[in-house]
Amino acid sequence: MEKRLYVLSRLLLFVGVFTSKLRATSAGRLQAHATFYGGSDATGTMGEGGSGYGNLYTDGYGTKTAALSTALFSRLCLMMGNPAVVATRLCDASRVPQWCLKGTSITITATNFCPPNYTLPSDNGSWCNPPHPHFDLSQPAFQTIAKYKAGITPIFYRKVGCKRSGGIRFTVNERDYFELVLISNVGIAGDISNFWIKGSKTNKWEAMARNWGANWHSLSYLNGQTLSFRLQTTNGKTRTALNIVPSTWRFGQSFTTNLQF
Repeated sequence: MEKRLYVLSRLLLFVGVFTSKLRATSAGRLQAHATFYGGSDATGTMGEGGSGYGNLYTDGYGTKTAALSTALFSRLCLMMGNPAVVATRLCDASRVPQWCLKGTSITITATNFCPPNYTLPSDNGSWCNPPHPHFDLSQPAFQTIAKYKAGITPIFYRKVGCKRSGGIRFTVNERDYFELVLISNVGIAGDISNFWIKGSKTNKWEAMARNWGANWHSLSYLNGQTLSFRLQTTNGKTRTALNIVPSTWRFGQSFTTNLQF
């Protein structure tokens, strides 16, 4: 499986095996296929990419992750640049009983984008090409519900809410007059639609612009100020972290709140 290039929104996958008798219970869920990448320890899934999550362990996502094909990215993460949430039941045992691990399930987060490769056939090696709905799981996640030798397996999936351990985290990066804030560990769907910052000297909320992935930027000079953040999700819910960043902050530091959705 090719190395995936871009990290993306958080999609929660609930993965499980279905027998032919249980096929009817998949009503309301969609069909796709799944492969795996990243090695047995999932180190190949780490890296900044499109959402900016570097170390998936420290950012709270671990090895239960997936990369999404273009079709799934467009469908499930159209408005997102931070982890959105998809529940996927994996391994349709009615179609490939020899490869599915019966009675297993897994909840995962989709943190990568699986880019198309038009040099290979869409049905033989380039599974992430449009219009295929495809999940490229971390190897540990894949082997939770299917055998390694399967390589690729049919699945069912649906989008669900996301539960996170601990509070929302903010990481302040870049340089003077260009504060790039990475938002991580957001619960529910993880779909951030608006983000604001306020410095203690300005005492005014400033709307930040989405830069890429889960990174938002401000062009103000905020050095030496205590910082507050406010974020809003696509369903209208808002959380405000007042004075979460002390005036002694430095670029590259992370700050965890006690707030969650």
